[in-house]
Amino acid sequence: MLHRRTLLLALAATPALAQGDGWTPLFNGRDMTGFTAVGNANWRVEDGALVADRGTGFLMTTRSFADFDLRAEVFLDAHANSGIFIRISDPARIGAATSYEINLWDQRPEQRYGTGAIVDIAAVDPMPRAGGRWNTLEISARGEVMSVTLNGVRTVDAVRHARFRDGPLALQHAPGVNNDDTGVVRFRRVEVRTP
Repeated sequence: MLHRRTLLLALAATPALAQGDGWTPLFNGRDMTGFTAVGNANWRVEDGALVADRGTGFLMTTRSFADFDLRAEVFLDAHANSGIFIRISDPARIGAATSYEINLWDQRPEQRYGTGAIVDIAAVDPMPRAGGRWNTLEISARGEVMSVTLNGVRTVDAVRHARFRDGPLALQHAPGVNNDDTGVVRFRRVEVRTP
């Protein structure tokens, strides 16, 4: 487990995302205003980040989005299972069957749809690793076209898929391999830009 001092040093060493240029924060750094908890993950705010380290669940936005760019900084333990779900069509059943799941899971059994992939839509090869450090995840969804960039490297490039058109976004904490739900997931600087 990451010690608090190490985490604070990592926070200080991570470059801040530039504000402005139409970007609107979805997370204010203090509380969960603008989000609704779904499931039993133990979401909370610590040191300016949304954090969960137990349970299965989501933090879903209270707003819906159709065409947008999203960027967030995310830290996850190497064994943690997380992701960002976009254009959720059924908030009561959040999953890859009701939305697009941009995965953050280095130990996913089927690596093609692990970190950096859009589950069951756009595979990655080779799969990048995100565990154990802060990462910048960028997602673009414009009409049928979606792209994903992790730490400046495009993992999904302009894939076309038209099943889901708009809906809320959700941050995930879920069990990983062997149903272990103890991986730490942290999100900060979660921002969206709409055309």
